[in-house]
Amino acid sequence: MKAFLILEDGTVFEGTHIGADKEIISEIVFNTSMAGYLEVLTDPSYAGQAVCMTYPLIGNYGVCKDDCESRKPWPDGFIVRELSRIPSNFRQDMTIQEYLESNDVPGIAGIDTRALTKILREKGTMNGMITTNENYNVDDIIPKLKAYTTGKVVEKVTCDNKYEIKGVSSLEENGPLSGSASFNKEAYENGIREKKPALVKELNGKGKKVALLDLGAKKNIADSLAARGCDVTVYPAGTSAKAILADAPDGIMLSNGPGDPKECTGIIAEIKKLYDSDVPIFAICLGHQLMALATGADTYKLKYGHRGGNHPVKDLQTGRVYISSQNHGYVVDTDKLDKSIAVPAFINVNDGTNEGLAYTGKNIFTVQFHPEACPGPQDSSYLFDRFIDMMNKQEGMEEK
Repeated sequence: MKAFLILEDGTVFEGTHIGADKEIISEIVFNTSMAGYLEVLTDPSYAGQAVCMTYPLIGNYGVCKDDCESRKPWPDGFIVRELSRIPSNFRQDMTIQEYLESNDVPGIAGIDTRALTKILREKGTMNGMITTNENYNVDDIIPKLKAYTTGKVVEKVTCDNKYEIKGVSSLEENGPLSGSASFNKEAYENGIREKKPALVKELNGKGKKVALLDLGAKKNIADSLAARGCDVTVYPAGTSAKAILADAPDGIMLSNGPGDPKECTGIIAEIKKLYDSDVPIFAICLGHQLMALATGADTYKLKYGHRGGNHPVKDLQTGRVYISSQNHGYVVDTDKLDKSIAVPAFINVNDGTNEGLAYTGKNIFTVQFHPEACPGPQDSSYLFDRFIDMMNKQEGMEEK
């Protein structure tokens, strides 16, 4: 069946229909990762967007449910050059075509994804429609495309209820993530892996209680903390600061998530209260942006965003460059940053935009990229160890 991708500038791509049989309007973005398409599809930060994969062949190793980063795929649509319908992988549970169909995600294959990416880089991210209607009228469609906004999507992707994940230090060798049947049900519904993260030699976070504010969290954030011995309590995005602090966490993690950070006005107000506490805080991606907004800084939208597993970032303290996994369309405006509150800690080597902040006089640091990777390199996973060190030092100070 034919399918069409219509952009708001009037450009039309003709290809082949894949996935669910439905028509969608969404923001069209591109991801430059060569692998990890399932992790991309299940990243909640893509809610409200349709993703174009720049790598030409997608689906060749099928879908393995253990690799999902959340309970379902979140993009509105999926755009590829070639979709592999006969994957080869002993771990696979289904083909990507079956996965898209079963989760009601439409897509288009067979288009020139390189040409589409060049348009988005030159003109900026724009809205588009994926349709199988051969009798479409571009003049009628363009006003609808220009009127589309992602809206408040954090509420759409966050968990419904608070739940807990125990650190691996409290588990037997080769044991499951939790032996509780009720936990496994909750874990499944919230998209948390049921397999135990790999054991590490030194569990410096043993027994530490971490509050994870789920703004659209990828599973590997909680996994990375649990693998270091932390007991993680995950909270819905709308949870008040008072409720989080009442549980007396040793540290607070603000997760990644979708949409325009300025739409999250209520969450920003609660994050300001978390900032005012003395609890150590580590924030990733959307959490990084919301912490900046909560402390008086500003954000702006990039022309076409950073999405992929190959973005170099420089640690301004050490001068070392790391290759990072990223997925964001907004950044913190360092020109409007009050240096008495926070200073730049990382920058993007390609375009010089901000990639992280260190907060003056506070046990708070935030990054724009994804140290938990999935997909992507694990160069910056050490930041989880830095967070644990921060919690350990805070505990030492309190004991004195």
